[in-house]
Amino acid sequence: MTRDAFIAAYRDLFEHSPWVIERAADAQPFANLHAGLMHVVAQATPDEQLALIRAHPELAGKAAIDRMLTDASTDEQASAGLDRLTPEEFANFHALNQAYREKFGFPFIICVRKTNKAGILAAMEDRLTHDRATEFATALHEIGEIVRLRLEPIG
Repeated sequence: MTRDAFIAAYRDLFEHSPWVIERAADAQPFANLHAGLMHVVAQATPDEQLALIRAHPELAGKAAIDRMLTDASTDEQASAGLDRLTPEEFANFHALNQAYREKFGFPFIICVRKTNKAGILAAMEDRLTHDRATEFATALHEIGEIVRLRLEPIG
């Protein structure tokens, strides 16, 4: 695949982070596309990885309320019921998002298509007990899961 065709086909896989696909375009072909993309992420600097993590929106956060999510994030959050929260659930998500961001310096990331709102809330509470290095690695892993599922319909 040409570099331009590769970028056009996969540019939306990583939230507001075109650099991943651009670097991957220069490294193709891959025996396994997902593994190749995640290798690009693994080879990035810690600052680049942090920027990738921070490019993700908070779950049921301000971007969702203001309808500023990417189409993929909108669909993913809706699949877990995050677009239909009660006021109490919304307040709980907001409080946990805030506590998580204050503790770790980046948003809580989970592959919402693999769980539901109760599972997400439980994971948020559990992961608040972790250290930053563990959560940094977990966020990158979860981004990998998000990308893997986003790749399925593209091929």
